[in-house]
Amino acid sequence: MKNTLIEAIEKRRTQYTLGKNVSQTHEQITALIEEAVKLSPSAFNSQSSRVVILFAQQSEKFWQIVMNELRAIVPADKFAPTETKINSFAAGIGTVLFYEDQQTIASLQQQYPSYAEQFPIWSEQGSGIAQFAVWSALANASIGASLQHYNPLPDAAAAKEWQIPDSWKLRAMMPFGSNEAPFPEKTFIDDTERFKVFN
Repeated sequence: MKNTLIEAIEKRRTQYTLGKNVSQTHEQITALIEEAVKLSPSAFNSQSSRVVILFAQQSEKFWQIVMNELRAIVPADKFAPTETKINSFAAGIGTVLFYEDQQTIASLQQQYPSYAEQFPIWSEQGSGIAQFAVWSALANASIGASLQHYNPLPDAAAAKEWQIPDSWKLRAMMPFGSNEAPFPEKTFIDDTERFKVFN
């Protein structure tokens, strides 16, 4: 059974070899990302996901912040592979920073105290959905990306540089750009280890 959504999801792959050879404008990519986040579901329709989109030199500046933070904790004689990896993220045309608004979560906890302990969990689930939606939308537009988690290392410096509200908590970062390398074959665990079906 063919399904266009499944076919689109199949295009979503991790791309570490990024370039700047994309046909879309910054405005078109911004609109794509914004629409993907807006259409992502969230518990109680909380819409707690927040996104910062960095292009060109702004994106490179973010990865330089990450690089500086890593230099402080990775031994100098072992830093070369780390530097290569961070430079590969900066080689793209942009980066999406995914945040969750803690004030929104706190307000829901006050409004629905019986669910208070669940809202942070649901927030993480909502963030994951937004990340997946953006990643899939980019892939369907032939734009490569990967999902990275260097937080909390760059959080404070990024917040200062781009005037991020105090209530926004950084959850993930997604460098994106042109696909400059083919994707390796994707492998899967056996279905019997993952699924149980009862009729």
